[in-house]
Amino acid sequence: MNPTNNPAKNILTSEVEIKGNLKFTGELQFEGKLDGEIQTDGVLTLGDSAIINGNISAQSIVVRGKVTGNLNAKDKIEIKAKAEIFGDIRGTKLIIEEGVTYVGKTEVNPNKVAPSAPARPAEPPKTPEPAGKPAIR
Repeated sequence: MNPTNNPAKNILTSEVEIKGNLKFTGELQFEGKLDGEIQTDGVLTLGDSAIINGNISAQSIVVRGKVTGNLNAKDKIEIKAKAEIFGDIRGTKLIIEEGVTYVGKTEVNPNKVAPSAPARPAEPPKTPEPAGKPAIR
């Protein structure tokens, strides 16, 4: 246990390459390459050289590198300039800087509001067939 009661901050440098899932508590700054998923109740910071191929689930996520996978944060997702994300994003707060490459769907729901039922489109009026001649189909 950390004597100051602060969560530990860990750093994995750009020389680190992981194939498999990564779980941690506290704070992690990741600069390397990962083929797998990341799960944490803590804070994940992906540095400029980070390349992630897999889904990420965390309390908060800061992205500066490249992610191919979905991001899910209980709190905030921050996407910094020059970051590349190919996947869906879900969180309660979202910050995107200018210069980001992002391809995917986004759900930002700070108040956890349930979606209302979609309105049914009105049916187009039916055009009557002309009298006298049967319709040719």
